[in-house]
Parts: sequence; C-alpha cells; structure tokens
Amino acid sequence: MKKIFLSASFALTIINGFSQTDTTAKPSPSLVFSGYVEAYYTYDFNKPISNDRPGFFYSHNRHNEVNLNLGFLKAAYNNDKVRANLAIGAGTYMNANYSAEPGTIKNIYEANAGLKISRNKNLWIDAGIFSSHIGFESAFSKDCWTLTRSILADNSPYFESGAKITYTTDNNKWLFSALALNGWQRVKRVDGNSLMSFGTQVQYKPSADVLINYSTFIGTDKPDSVRLMRYFHNIYGTFSLSNKLGLTAGFDIGSEQKSKAGKSFNVWYSPVLIVKYALNEQWAVAARAEYYADKHGVIISSGTPNGFQTTGFSANIDYSPVSNALIRLEARTLKSKDQVFTKGLLNTDNNSFITASIAVSF
Repeated sequence: MKKIFLSASFALTIINGFSQTDTTAKPSPSLVFSGYVEAYYTYDFNKPISNDRPGFFYSHNRHNEVNLNLGFLKAAYNNDKVRANLAIGAGTYMNANYSAEPGTIKNIYEANAGLKISRNKNLWIDAGIFSSHIGFESAFSKDCWTLTRSILADNSPYFESGAKITYTTDNNKWLFSALALNGWQRVKRVDGNSLMSFGTQVQYKPSADVLINYSTFIGTDKPDSVRLMRYFHNIYGTFSLSNKLGLTAGFDIGSEQKSKAGKSFNVWYSPVLIVKYALNEQWAVAARAEYYADKHGVIISSGTPNGFQTTGFSANIDYSPVSNALIRLEARTLKSKDQVFTKGLLNTDNNSFITASIAVSF
C-alpha cells in the first residue's frame, strides 16, 4: 500500500498507529480483522490487442474486462508497546507491482512489526513490508480522490521493505521518519546489488484542514556492476478549503546518474493538481491535471526522440450509498509529445479511456 490515505471528508490518516499516545491507563491489546475488495472495468479507446494497458499503468490496467484491481484480508495487532500488520492480497494491482518478487511474497500486501522505543514519546521502530513514505495516493483506491492513480503515483513506490524509525510530536502536528530500504519498490533486493537504499519523510499538519509533506529517496535499483545512483524528492500539500472543497497539489522530481560514478544526471519530474468537491454526503466529483516529463526514459522508457512527455486530464464522479462502499466513474485522457501509445498496430500520441469501479471495505 502506498502512501497517505485521503477520505471523502478530506481528513488524512498519516500512518496507521503513529498517532498513539501514552495514557495513565494502558490500553488493552487489540486484534482487528479487516478487508477490502475493489472490482473495476476499463475501456481503452486505443483497444490494445493484448488487453493490457500501457506498461506505465500499474493499477486498473486491463482493457474491456471486469476484473479485480485489489482485494486483501488484513489482521492488525496494537497495544501500547508493540504493533503488527499482516495483509494478503490479490488482483491485477498485485500482479503488476509484485511481478519481480519471488514465490509467496507476490501476495503479501503488507507485513510488518513495530516496537515503541520511548516510554513517553511517540517513537517507533517498524520493519517488514509497509506502505511507501512517498506520495499522497495509495493502492487503496477507495480513499484516493480519483479512481485511477496519477502517472507519478503509478511510477513511484506503492510499497517498501526495510526498517524505519518514526517520531510523531505530542500534538500530532509533526511527523519525522528515516528509512533503510531494500530498494525502489522492492521486497527482494536486486541480485548483485550490495547497497541499501535510504529515505526520509517530514510531515506538518498545522490543523485538520492542512497537511504538507516532503519525502526523499536515495539509492540504486541496479547491480553493483552498473550502479546508477538515484535521488528523488516528493512534495505535496493537501488542503480543505471548505467543508466541501479540497485541493491537493504535488510535485515529484528525480535524478539518476547517466553512467556509473558519473557526475551528470538524467532528470524526470511531474506536477499534479487535484480538486475535489463534495456535492453532499453521498455524491462527490473530482478533476485532475497532470504532467509527466521523463525525456531520457529513467522511469518510463518510450524509445522516442523526446521521450515520455505527457499531459493528462481526468474527471470522476463518486457515489457512496453507505460509508464503507464507493461506486465511481472516471474519464481520462493523455496527450504526449511523441507517439508513445499504440492503437492497434499503429503508434499514436494520445490515449483516452473510461473506468468504473465498486469498492467495499469491511
């Protein structure tokens, strides 16, 4: 699971369990079971012959079929000193994002254990497989403002494995985290790579209406023989402008060495803006504008003269008949500088599609 969860009321959960505080009476240990199922249908007007959407989509990536994007069952244990999460998942999201992982790891959506290392402060060490510290969108589509993920979200880590230390201030306004990771969305480190990757995260939440985040990644996703260092910055803010209107603005920028031990870098970046408006307690609409520039194909390789330089727009409408269910419809279009898409046997510079989904959490 990636990232920060955003609810329809624009409240954000920073990271499950990080807001715990000591009380005079110690809470009783709790074991909670939960689950999630999201089914979807996407119609891609480019009509891919294989029914696989373009390779940079890692969610809702099958054309003209009803399918499971993500379903999982989760057990979560918490008390005042320790916590643990285990979730087993399935769906096209799992197939796409865990394709490089071995054996049964392909179905581990989340598996981590944590220990509180301060008696009076919210200071925790967690290790295992956990949601990414990068970005404002997660695989948990029901709590994202748009049905499908932005290009920057699909092409940065949804999950990570490693260890992290996290401190949340007593007033819950600040969160600081440092991470040692197995790589860029990796459970099993790349063969031949002897170097761990690292990350940081700082969040500031001055009120219930504002959250500002800055996350970083430094490491490599290649064997030592061809090591290219990667440096990545993720910045976003989420703002409740009123009890109905919300705004999210994000910007990712990364750089990677052009050659081993080289001093020149290839750079990619992506801004995104999402606006959401709640019509009432059951209906909401959202619109997104985004741009993704990866001229040198660091993350998205196109093999074209100008690389992947793509602008996108989307609009969706949501209906929530009950609090734990969401029905959504989204229209989205992408336009690229080069012909990076295919339509039948021909290349084209655009891709438009519609997606519908129904998600239930329990």
